Amino acid sequence: MHLAYPTVVAALLFSVGVYGVLARRNAILVLMSVELMLNAVNLNLVTFDVWYRDRLHGGQVLTLFTIVIAAAEIGLGLAIVLLVYRNRKMIDVDRLRTLAEDGDGRPAPESEPSGPSKPSEPEAVDAQ
Repeated sequence: MHLAYPTVVAALLFSVGVYGVLARRNAILVLMSVELMLNAVNLNLVTFDVWYRDRLHGGQVLTLFTIVIAAAEIGLGLAIVLLVYRNRKMIDVDRLRTLAEDGDGRPAPESEPSGPSKPSEPEAVDAQ
């Protein structure tokens, strides 16, 4: 097989992944687009490993590392997406600019500066 075929497929996969990251607003689709980009890198690593006939198969070993990192990334990413959805009932990445803002795009009110606390109401003392 010629070197150009898998390289072109990898370039197309990476391009679709970049488009998905830049154009999509759904966090799940952004994670899937990142996976496409990682798979394009994996395809290039294996292709060049076979092409150069590396005795140590460094490209395939790096592919295994990439797969492990991708699995960890998806696990953490899905956990974050589920937590955001649980708290805000949406996963639109354009509306999640900061973690401190509300779901309607307004920033959350600032917390009160730390200082002496207001005296609390006196507790009822039991006279017994």
